[in-house]
Amino acid sequence: MGKLFGTDGVRGIANSELTGELAFGLGQAGAYVLTKETHKQPKILVARDTRISGKMLESALVSGICSMGAKAICIGVVPTPAVAFLIREIGADAGVMISASHNPVEFNGIKFFNSEGYKLRDELEEEIETILINKVKGIELPIGESIGTWTTNETLIEKYVDFVCDTIPSDLKGLKVLVDCANGAASYVAPLALKKLGAEIEVIHNKPNGLNINKKCGSTHMGDLKRQVVGRGMAVGIAFDGDADRCLAVDESGKMIDGDQIMSIIGLDMKYDDKLHDDTIVTTVMSNLGFSVMAKENGLNLAYTQVGDRYVLEHMLNNDYNLGGEQSGHVIFLDYNTTGDGLITAIQLLYVMKKTGKTLSALAKIMDIFPQVLINAKVNNIKKYDYLKDKEIQERIKQLEEKFSGEGRVLIRPSGTEPLVRVMIEGKNKAEIQKEAKILAEFIGNKLS
Repeated sequence: MGKLFGTDGVRGIANSELTGELAFGLGQAGAYVLTKETHKQPKILVARDTRISGKMLESALVSGICSMGAKAICIGVVPTPAVAFLIREIGADAGVMISASHNPVEFNGIKFFNSEGYKLRDELEEEIETILINKVKGIELPIGESIGTWTTNETLIEKYVDFVCDTIPSDLKGLKVLVDCANGAASYVAPLALKKLGAEIEVIHNKPNGLNINKKCGSTHMGDLKRQVVGRGMAVGIAFDGDADRCLAVDESGKMIDGDQIMSIIGLDMKYDDKLHDDTIVTTVMSNLGFSVMAKENGLNLAYTQVGDRYVLEHMLNNDYNLGGEQSGHVIFLDYNTTGDGLITAIQLLYVMKKTGKTLSALAKIMDIFPQVLINAKVNNIKKYDYLKDKEIQERIKQLEEKFSGEGRVLIRPSGTEPLVRVMIEGKNKAEIQKEAKILAEFIGNKLS
């Protein structure tokens, strides 16, 4: 068995790579590791997105949890950040989200949260893997009255809706908002929260059937939202991904507003209100160069981490920063939640629009976008880190870095969840960087396929 945990839990094709057997084992090992210091029957929240494989994996996972004597509380289809919040709200000992986020329907994933609502540290994930590989050897399984129980409570989500609405001090009346729920976990809660705040909303892609999550909709496919925002005369469009831990926006003209721009708008507003710790936003090396220019011009500091929300969060916690995120729209507001929260991000952005009376396009002018091209090279998953030691690939990268030196940059990184190496080039000439990124991606794909 290879390494199970990637940058965001265990993920794979459901019933092929992520099987019921593996989910059962993860339930056992996770319950043991996360609750072994508990001197009462531990409570573990379990939630899922709308994928057809969700209930299958939930059944196996919960069986594993109960076999360790823990109480599993299944809260149904909810956003990932709702799990993080509800763990703290009801005093649970851990939580599990069954989701593959923005990935296609055939994928699914399992991610754990500790009793404080944080995703697990590397050493805890490694401990879960070790126990799973050893088949829970040396651990006494409970019998009789000590076996765990399985209950459901799908009304807890209302606590999360109340919580996110309370993160702003006013309503959103007068804002015409088109919401794309990606046929995922936001389909119920996002419209409910925005209506409660008084926004005039219309909703698309909020009829999940188990198969249509992220399918030509949501934050990874913005075309339909862009068209409909303009066609319906809406002030703003909001797009979530499958598990609603990220959010992107569309302005009134149909132009996409990405995570860098969203953090620029909200971060600057927080700075003006003296709510941004050390006037600093934490972001990743994938952020647009325009983000850096905006920060310098407006007295903001940017702190950079490697790609992945877990690294952004780690840096925020270590330095007492309260705003950070990624260009993909995964934004963390540590004043409110312990993980990226798409619904909070949307509400905070809409609040700035309401407070200032400005259109989203006017707010977004604070930051200029440098042309940036991202092309994925499909590779053998086992070989996706080999680009670092392949001399020919490294020579090609070096040549491009020299070519764009001073006017752009080249960034290569493997995906944490998929068999891909991502080639990103930034520069002044869109056609040129598009051509060079495509050539390099094809070269890497051929070498490492």
